[in-house]
Amino acid sequence: MKLTFIGNGNMAKALIEGMVGEYEIEVLGRNEVTLAALQKQLPQITTKVMGETEDMTGKNVILAVKPYSLPDLAPKLSGEAEAVFSVLAGTSIESLRSQLNAKMFIRTMPNLGASHLKSMTTVTGDLALKETALEIFNNIGRTLWLATENELDIATGVAGSGPAFLALVAEALADGAVNQGLKRADSQELVAGLFEGFAALVANENPALIKDGVMSPGGTTAAGYAALERCNVRHGMMEAIADAYEKAKELKEKN
Repeated sequence: MKLTFIGNGNMAKALIEGMVGEYEIEVLGRNEVTLAALQKQLPQITTKVMGETEDMTGKNVILAVKPYSLPDLAPKLSGEAEAVFSVLAGTSIESLRSQLNAKMFIRTMPNLGASHLKSMTTVTGDLALKETALEIFNNIGRTLWLATENELDIATGVAGSGPAFLALVAEALADGAVNQGLKRADSQELVAGLFEGFAALVANENPALIKDGVMSPGGTTAAGYAALERCNVRHGMMEAIADAYEKAKELKEKN
């Protein structure tokens, strides 16, 4: 299968790096310099600076541009695409249908783990395209089909924005160890190993049971956990998901 990427920003680059071994890939973009750099890094793909019109007839398009740029981009795409897979946050399928000509549409939200084949990707859209969409995005990690666009908007705060939230946690853990006297390099190596092991744990166990299994009465974990509760870390994480969801809905209303 040939995939046509429109856009070559951070998310598009992560997806391309994850999929390049499985698909024939062409990339359309506006910046000749960044396209040339991508072509040099991944010589097996083809790149092209977008012209005033681009024929999408029969193509499987992965739309990976900023949501606000879609109204300017859409008139440049002629012909009927076979399918459009959109990674535009907050842009509904209804909005995509009104601006683009394609037989079928999918909304999807990968994350930057795609470049390491570890994305947690949420997918929804035309049921006839479900299996194809899951097959494509399974190449970059795990996928989860959701029944509605509203569910995908909620999930965006976890799967899409989650790496940024976890990066804050990772940075804070390392800073905490450095503050107590551990070397920076050692602190970061500890945190990297911690996250690697935790990924396997949380894939197989309920988070509450993991916590209970680590926390012995009156021990170090209990003391640290109490500090997290005093600082409202749990509430902060829940608020982060709520605010991300609200922003997704806000973007959808605008787009």
